[in-house]
Amino acid sequence: MSLSNFVKRIRNIMRNDAGINGDAQRIEQMAWMLFLKVYDEKENDWEMEDDYQSIIPEECRWRNWAHDDGSGNALTGDDLLSFVNNVVFDKLKKIEITPDTPIRQAIVKTTFEDANQYMKDGVQLRQVLNVIDDLDLGNYEESHAFGEIYESILKEMQSAGSSGEFYTPRALTEFMAEIIKPQIGEKMADFACGTGGFITSWLGELDKRVVTAEDREEFNQSVYGIEKKQFPYMLCVTNLLLHGIDKPLVFHDNSLTKDVLNYTEGDQFDVVLMNPPYGGNEKADVKSHFPSDMRSSETADLFMVLIMYRLKKNGRAAVIVPDGFLFGADNTKIAIKTKLLRDFNLHTIIRLPGSIFSPYTPIATNILFFNN
Repeated sequence: MSLSNFVKRIRNIMRNDAGINGDAQRIEQMAWMLFLKVYDEKENDWEMEDDYQSIIPEECRWRNWAHDDGSGNALTGDDLLSFVNNVVFDKLKKIEITPDTPIRQAIVKTTFEDANQYMKDGVQLRQVLNVIDDLDLGNYEESHAFGEIYESILKEMQSAGSSGEFYTPRALTEFMAEIIKPQIGEKMADFACGTGGFITSWLGELDKRVVTAEDREEFNQSVYGIEKKQFPYMLCVTNLLLHGIDKPLVFHDNSLTKDVLNYTEGDQFDVVLMNPPYGGNEKADVKSHFPSDMRSSETADLFMVLIMYRLKKNGRAAVIVPDGFLFGADNTKIAIKTKLLRDFNLHTIIRLPGSIFSPYTPIATNILFFNN
């Protein structure tokens, strides 16, 4: 199929659906369908393994309800709408997982636990499914091209209401990954990974250094992410599957809810690349997980403390911070910056253009590069 107008075709269909209210809902609606399509393509490969078992109930697998084989039997209209709302969503949200569930199966549960189905017209839903189903992700060239299309979908979030907070411009994530110089064998983390921009930029740089099969195995296990909000988490998991990471170590969780003093060397990473959320305020129970002199109410401050506790000795970090972190003079900020300057080597500060996160926020920002 032609990928050049893929997003436009879906946008035009959804525009006529009474259940879709604005770009943010359109992207969220598209996200869960793309996840199931990409996951189904991945399962075609995984099923070659002797012990692979799908965690998705058979009737809910993309190939068994979304795919239209041209026989005239594909669900549409009210029947399709009822099936999606009452079977697909109901069963995927109720999938049971345990600590022993393999990561590539467990991501289905965590991806769908807070997902939403907004469309109200089953005929238009069928039309969208058909556009997505036409993607041939088993074809290397088309799969690679769709990776670019997916990136354009993520970029739309920058102007889609509050969803812009989850997207860091790729020119910026790629610049930071290039400067940090990934090496085979290193582990990189983003503790508020949004849609996965820093992770995929890290992988793009690291891929240049892959030579052997052993390197490729290290590559596949080199990233770790946590995202608090379900929607960007879903987009991130799909993003990593598209980038060939079959077992994405990305978790739907809040990075700030564990006592930082309890982290051990095994919880630390060689590299941290992040654009922590800023402007938010944290409650007392979250702040209690941090040393008493660093219990800031500001989310970005707490993430900086977290980074310092989870960066390995000789590790490297590149972190975007607002001006408030650099120039704030309250006691908690002073304590955090004292630790940064005393225990780490803050060697570079880059001032970013004021428009870089426009129109989401006009807040002035900077990149801090430091080593442990």
